Amino acid sequence: MRTDIAFKVNGTEVALSIESSQRLIDVLRDGLNLTGTKEGCGEGECGACTVLVDGQVVNACLYPAPEIDGHEVLTIEGLEGPRGELSPLQQAFVERGAIQCGFCSPGMILASQALLDRHPDPSAQQIQDALVGNLCRCTGYVQIVEAIREVATHHRPAPGEEGRHA
Repeated sequence: MRTDIAFKVNGTEVALSIESSQRLIDVLRDGLNLTGTKEGCGEGECGACTVLVDGQVVNACLYPAPEIDGHEVLTIEGLEGPRGELSPLQQAFVERGAIQCGFCSPGMILASQALLDRHPDPSAQQIQDALVGNLCRCTGYVQIVEAIREVATHHRPAPGEEGRHA
């Protein structure tokens, strides 16, 4: 059975006809060619498929695609600047060596972005809590935490700009 959905992805309105059984990750990767979102475990355990729906962290591998109708999705592709430049958070991940194999990076960065949108200057515990659903087998997390702290320290929003992407 097919279902028509309309939603916003990375600031762009899209309308699609999908199979009712599709997952959000399938719509993003196969329907919209947004392949930055990775599928690791397919069971919501690893966080590789993390995207933001209305600013909230979700596992796209578990999210039923029909439920995205009327909502807004942010994927890793949506963080790039107008000329394709990396966001400050993405740049900090690169500079701090928080990207090794890169498979977890899109999900890890989006979970971090959601944290920084809520808490521009997060505590160490808030950072740990925000990353609990994202697994990395390469970096050992130290560099990831350093990258988040760097952005929090050097890219604090000006008064009135809270909630804008770092």
